[in-house]
Amino acid sequence: MSLSVDVFVVGDDGQVHVLDVPEGGSDLAGFERWRTSVWGNENVRSLGASFFPVLASDDLRVPPHRVREFLTECALIRGNLDAVAPRTDPSKTHAEYVRQIAQRLKNIEEAAERALGVAGGVLIW
Repeated sequence: MSLSVDVFVVGDDGQVHVLDVPEGGSDLAGFERWRTSVWGNENVRSLGASFFPVLASDDLRVPPHRVREFLTECALIRGNLDAVAPRTDPSKTHAEYVRQIAQRLKNIEEAAERALGVAGGVLIW
């Protein structure tokens, strides 16, 4: 299974509506096991991240009024990819992990930017 990142808006009826991913975009946010091995790992927590570690135990819903704060945390993660990427998985090199995490983080950042444009939130699930 894979984690997905989506943009949501709350309609006038109070219902949450998940928006389609635009053509050329991607909703891939990592493998399901990345909930604990990447986004919720101790290195991410030690950076002071508060959004991403939620994924270790639940889906992450960033409300519209906190998307800018979430983007700040994304920048923090991006600036520390080498520290965030696991080093103990014999199936791939550390460099491969860094590359994959950078790509999935790019998808997450792009979704957050789209959310800002529609006064929406971000859902990683």
